Amino acid sequence: MTDTVILESVLTCPECGHSKMETMPTNACQWFYECEQCHSLLKPKAGDCCVYCSYGSEPCPPIQLAPAQKGKGACCGA
Repeated sequence: MTDTVILESVLTCPECGHSKMETMPTNACQWFYECEQCHSLLKPKAGDCCVYCSYGSEPCPPIQLAPAQKGKGACCGA
């Protein structure tokens, strides 16, 4: 297993399909993200800890370091 963490993820809006590369925070989960194209407010899907785990090309850094959790609440005090 590697401890290399990917800090950039492409978020894709489920409403309009707009995609944008964003840098993920390493010290907190991002629970909300506003699509810059359609202005939909993205929230994590049920069971996911953040918008990156739900809509990103890469899961958030804490989940990358704990892959057995697969984006299901292993970070941010969940």
